[in-house]
Amino acid sequence: MDQDNFDQSTNQIIANENASGERSEGPFYWIRKRDGRVVEFDFDKISEAIFKAVKAVGGDDHDLAVELSDVVVRYLVEYSKESIPNVEEVQDAVEKVLIERGHAKTAKAYILYRDRRTRMREARSELMDVVEDILVETNRENANVGNSPSAKMLQIASAASRQYYLSRLIPEEMSLAHRSGDIHIHDLDFYGKTLTCIQIPLKRLLEEGFNTGYGYIRPPKRPSSATALAAIILQSSQNDMHGGQSFSTFDTDMAPFMDGASEFEVYQAMEALIYNLNSMHSRAGAQVPFSSINLGCDTSAEGRLVTKSLLEAYEKGLGQGETPIFPNIIFRLKKDVNLNPEDPNYDLFRMAMRVSSMRMNPTFSFMDSSFNNVYDDEVAYMGCRSRVIANRHGAEVSTGRGNLSFTTINLPRIAIKANGHIDVFFKELESVMDLVARQLHHRYQIQSHLKVKDMPFLMGQKLYLDSENLRPNDEIGSVIKHGTLSIGFIGLAEALISMTGKHHAQDESSRNLGVEIVSFMRQKIDRYCQDYDLNYTLLATPAEGLSGRFTALDRSSFGVIEGVTDKNYYTNSYHVPVGYKISSFDKCKIEGVYHKFCNAGHISYVELDAPPIHNLEAYEALVRHMSDCDMGYAGINFPIDECLSCSHHGVIEDTCPVCGSSNIRRIRRITAYLSTVDRFNDAKKAELDDRKPHLMHPLWNEADK
Repeated sequence: MDQDNFDQSTNQIIANENASGERSEGPFYWIRKRDGRVVEFDFDKISEAIFKAVKAVGGDDHDLAVELSDVVVRYLVEYSKESIPNVEEVQDAVEKVLIERGHAKTAKAYILYRDRRTRMREARSELMDVVEDILVETNRENANVGNSPSAKMLQIASAASRQYYLSRLIPEEMSLAHRSGDIHIHDLDFYGKTLTCIQIPLKRLLEEGFNTGYGYIRPPKRPSSATALAAIILQSSQNDMHGGQSFSTFDTDMAPFMDGASEFEVYQAMEALIYNLNSMHSRAGAQVPFSSINLGCDTSAEGRLVTKSLLEAYEKGLGQGETPIFPNIIFRLKKDVNLNPEDPNYDLFRMAMRVSSMRMNPTFSFMDSSFNNVYDDEVAYMGCRSRVIANRHGAEVSTGRGNLSFTTINLPRIAIKANGHIDVFFKELESVMDLVARQLHHRYQIQSHLKVKDMPFLMGQKLYLDSENLRPNDEIGSVIKHGTLSIGFIGLAEALISMTGKHHAQDESSRNLGVEIVSFMRQKIDRYCQDYDLNYTLLATPAEGLSGRFTALDRSSFGVIEGVTDKNYYTNSYHVPVGYKISSFDKCKIEGVYHKFCNAGHISYVELDAPPIHNLEAYEALVRHMSDCDMGYAGINFPIDECLSCSHHGVIEDTCPVCGSSNIRRIRRITAYLSTVDRFNDAKKAELDDRKPHLMHPLWNEADK
């Protein structure tokens, strides 16, 4: 209806009013509620809803809101005729009147207000559905979370928190973007409660002692005490945070406490650490600490002994030889330290490869990459790939800093909407990135108002950089400015297929476009650093629980698109699709170029069909190639199957070839840390089924001779 016809319609309603100026009785004196009840209509509810929308766009004209409400009523009197309108019809009428009367901004604000009210209602219903599902099986968004009663209670609390933040706290446009699948706000249940991850200042805590809240713990004197306290520190910090807990230089930090100890004593201490990190629970008993340990570069006798002993204990495994899930061990490779045969720690590098060829850990960080070497020895990785180093507000170090929060962009959805138009794609990508930057800043502002006492170990024990002068009631804003806010991305491969018909391993032009996209994102990130004066970074999102969520939403919205939405998952960040046949060396060349852009974190993998235990020369050739490809962090994957009945290890099909048992523990690496297959969600199980070993390269074959 155009404006003239609309005005004519409303004028006719006015003309039909009785002589006293009152409207005649009609069905709109009643309204049908959502539960079916018919109640008396309240005019003020419409005017107040419109006024809230007016105020949302900077207006303050209450009379205008009343006037518009009157138009809505008059329209409804005409529209409803003999029927009683329901709530949705009334709200539709408000939107119609606002738009046709030229109040587009107010209409948008009202739509968002309406959506928020809808979400609040839906949240109550959805929460009950989620609780029902959790009581059957714990959600597998995080494969590190168990299925115990404590884990279920944590999941229920998490579900309630997510619903609260989406419906009550997060601005409407950001909440809508998350719910629709344009973006994904990670760890939404912790939105206003805490931070993500940290590189813990282990050396200082061990030297000075610390307090867990139940008493002071004095500095250790022996290796066993030092590793026991290290485990307690990881556990205590995990209770305050939702992400990875890491030691950036474990060998160096532990070295002073090994002085005078025998090799056997140090070995026992490291064995106990591994046992503790696979049995000591945190976060209300829901999970063991998500722990990472960086080592390999300390050349002192004590530091070398720490690395050697930890690797030996990890190689031996748990009580029946089982592969430990934690800690995630990251061996730091560096020229003149351990990379070449003449280097003092080269023997430890060889040992790390031997252990990794059996257990998949350690993974390898490359300190000499173009973007890491500028920071010398300060770079360390945590969680499943995250990294902090550049800092607008202080020292460019890893220890005492971490990621504050991150949100991921759905690249395939942007590509589908662009329908092959590259300029449209980049315009929409920029718009979504701007939205995410605002959302991360919104979360940062909430985090800044948290107090030291809200994170009694993390902040109370001064783990964060520059937190030593904070008191229990102080807000933490002055401290967390050292942390990072990360914008992540997922499904570059599917986005390229949608845009060009091929992904970056299939076509050179697609490969160039992929680099252009991620480079563009990094340029935008660097601009946000200036605009907000905060440490914004770009993350190659691991997409553990997210990939299946995005795909399901996009398939529902756009249908099944070959190569894009026809799987149950999107490909991890910039990775080559897991089912694509490609040589290991070529895969590294394609993915290596992206590492320098993703300054919040990155990782690449090569998939093998079996543990390369007897092929260390080929293993080393591959690791060196990863380094040559300017990677920052990488790992080599293969199946680990363990019979829990007879302890046989190997690639096991349905039953153990030794004892015939079907009680098989299957370990895989899905997002840079190990987990058992039974803990994977459906999307990651689908990805696992599609994985193909990467083809051998001539250099690999030569090394194999």
